[in-house]
Amino acid sequence: MTNINNFSFSEIPLYFAYRRRTLGHEQYHGTFHAHQGVEILYIHEGEGTLIVDQQSYKVAAGTLCIFQPYQLHHIQMSPDTPFTRSIVHFEPFLYESYFEKWPGLLTFFKQMYTSKLPAPCIYDIADPEPLISLFPSLAEKLPALPKQDYLEEFSLFLVTFFRAFRQLWERSEVQFASGTARHKHQAERILTWLESHYTEPLRLEHMAGELHLSPYHLSHLFKECTGSSISDYVTARRMQQAVMLLTSTEQSIAQIAENIGITNSSHFCKTFKSRMGSTPHQFRLQWRKQR
Repeated sequence: MTNINNFSFSEIPLYFAYRRRTLGHEQYHGTFHAHQGVEILYIHEGEGTLIVDQQSYKVAAGTLCIFQPYQLHHIQMSPDTPFTRSIVHFEPFLYESYFEKWPGLLTFFKQMYTSKLPAPCIYDIADPEPLISLFPSLAEKLPALPKQDYLEEFSLFLVTFFRAFRQLWERSEVQFASGTARHKHQAERILTWLESHYTEPLRLEHMAGELHLSPYHLSHLFKECTGSSISDYVTARRMQQAVMLLTSTEQSIAQIAENIGITNSSHFCKTFKSRMGSTPHQFRLQWRKQR
């Protein structure tokens, strides 16, 4: 599977690994690292130490860990036992709209990456089955899942996952610090700006001015943190929005192109086909046949 440290959300909107296993003699050391998006790690087997924000936490089988965007962390597992874990890693901006029908769940989803967490771990989960039973189901579907179905399948998974996760969270001792927002990395400020403006013409000078960065520093920082250029990210974000509109509305191809910020329908169709392997019209027909 894709190496999570080289993972780009412009390639696939969610990274998932089920029961990835490192044997004891392989000595899983890990390294200090941070990455775009939210990472949720569930430990099935093993024990060790997690370091987040210069604080140490003991982790073992049954521990659920949450790493917020660009939060530096390191995990050192004991070589005496296998280390088996499942990982869900995603860019939250891509999925907020799928939670809008459930305001309480949307609030919880947003708090998970905007609020300061008192601790990154939930220990001794009393009944983890409703949560971890979702992992094998997605793992079975993924190998045969067509690319055009990624966003729909992942959004359904995340809504169900966070519904179960919210119940575990509310029973745990870890709670959000009331009214306390965490400090945002500069790359997150850029992503937040792009989320509000990706349907508009991309003008680097204007964007840099609003973010109080030089155009060169803006481009370099974004590429360094996300592995993608700003223009590639905007294109990928527009195509992901197009997929949602094609499968959830009756808007025409021209309307969808305009709504995602592409005024030329021919250019939209060409870009969509190069990314998704079919034209928007073909994609919509294939999606309807599968329902």
